[in-house]
Amino acid sequence: RLAGAARRGVWVYSCNMAVTIKECLELQLLEMEMLFSMFPNKGEISLQDKNALTYVQMYLKNIKEGLPPRIEYSISVDIDEPKVKVDLHISLPHSYPHSAPQLFARSNAGDRQNQLQLNKHLSSYIRSLDSGELCVCAAVQWVRDNSASYFQNSNVSSETAPKEKAVKIIFHRMWIYSHHIYRQELKKKIFDCAKQLNLTGFCLTGKPGIICVEGLKENCEEFWHVIRYPNWKHISCKHVESMETEGNGDKLHLFHTFEDLQFQAHGDYGLRNDYHMDLGQFLEFLKQYQSEHIFQILFGVEGKHSDN
Repeated sequence: RLAGAARRGVWVYSCNMAVTIKECLELQLLEMEMLFSMFPNKGEISLQDKNALTYVQMYLKNIKEGLPPRIEYSISVDIDEPKVKVDLHISLPHSYPHSAPQLFARSNAGDRQNQLQLNKHLSSYIRSLDSGELCVCAAVQWVRDNSASYFQNSNVSSETAPKEKAVKIIFHRMWIYSHHIYRQELKKKIFDCAKQLNLTGFCLTGKPGIICVEGLKENCEEFWHVIRYPNWKHISCKHVESMETEGNGDKLHLFHTFEDLQFQAHGDYGLRNDYHMDLGQFLEFLKQYQSEHIFQILFGVEGKHSDN
């Protein structure tokens, strides 16, 4: 019986109950059907990978053996009073609903502080729900019922609400490794996304390619979500530094801008500039920011100090 069960999919253990990945994916498709019936208009639900649901169905029918990509999408939620739109971004682990989904709400109507509070309380609500139950529909309803207060006029709310203690945030620094970064359109996507999310750090182009982003945890996670899909295969987040702080976290930044980092290469092999970057120079750069320990994390070898 165990061998037969193993052929059905990977086991997931949660709350003393064992289920398979296939069972989880079947539930995810069921929830997607409900959501499409709730949001039937074009543009209300946007899939990150338009083929994701097809891949899941092929996996469930044993047409494809490898695990399909995660189902990732956004839902545009209308709030009546005040009149605003909130985009709820959803990323489902293969083991959802027995693992929590990744949810992030954004709106152009609110400032960063309001958005931070909205997502903090949304996360708290999701954690309060029973494990193993589909919860995206519940999250959508929570956003509809509770978002308005985060977008009201700030002087109105200050008259009625007591002064809050200094808000604590989670400051994130992500170190991302790619086999290579060459294409101009990819570089533009990286820099535009970092600027939009108010992140600092750098992008080292060439072979290998290294990206460091730092800022609010939610913004770093959204950056990672945006750049790695739909088809960037040779990329991984090697290390995350995370710390709780009060205020905006400016004092924790190693970098003041998002920098285009380039070093002299070991050779030039044609018009594509298909070369290995000088990692010795990169190590020296990391030393300037007291981050030389990252070298071993990224490359699996300890950086050598120069004798010069």
